[in-house]
Amino acid sequence: MTTFDAYRDAFPNAALARQPNGVLEVRLHTGGGKLLFDGHTHSQFVELFHAIGEDRDNRVVILTGSGEAFMDTISPDGFDFFTPQGFDRLLREGRKVLMNILDIEVPMITALNGPVLLHSEYALLTDIVLATPQTVFQDKPHFDFGITPGDGVNLLWPEVIGSIRGRYFILTRQVLDAETAKDWGVVNEIVPPDRLLARAHEIADGIAALPPLTSRYTRMVLTQRLRRIVEDGATLGLALEGISAADVARRS
Repeated sequence: MTTFDAYRDAFPNAALARQPNGVLEVRLHTGGGKLLFDGHTHSQFVELFHAIGEDRDNRVVILTGSGEAFMDTISPDGFDFFTPQGFDRLLREGRKVLMNILDIEVPMITALNGPVLLHSEYALLTDIVLATPQTVFQDKPHFDFGITPGDGVNLLWPEVIGSIRGRYFILTRQVLDAETAKDWGVVNEIVPPDRLLARAHEIADGIAALPPLTSRYTRMVLTQRLRRIVEDGATLGLALEGISAADVARRS
């Protein structure tokens, strides 16, 4: 079994803290501030979520961000979309990160401290989503880079908000504010920024008080449909994203 001490300080872009009751807080960051997502964090988060899932002492996981955004900035550094070997790595990591989140067999809470313009699928794979009034959702970087959004947003947004709404959200790069997201079932609660983490811990503490197998198995039964959706669609989506990226490279 993986122990907390073995991975607590292993991830430069994730600050980890665990309470005595097993509530693990995972704060994504770059240098202590807002996360800059790049090819290195893409690889790192695969291992991060795997380690969390392997630690049986975790009882509830709270996922949050740093600064004024949960995740809104991406850099091409560390990505290789344009060679077969490079994209093979991205395809593997893209599939594994989704399954590794689902393999965290304890309830998960996302506390969105601000805009989510990329990898919103991380939040959609958790069980409870809290937001602030400043939180907005958009799938921005795929079409900005000219590539197909096949990394999981294509699977999970239509599942969460409905097929027509989900396709519109992706195709138009719709900006979804927190209130609309709550009305459409993406967000459970909208919380003032200075209360966000406190509220997440309140909910987590209540869940952590359940018998361990009860909370663990509840997460498993609630995410079984999502597991099937990801298993059925992630490989094709990521492969088509890779082909579109190769076409962008050929045209540039």
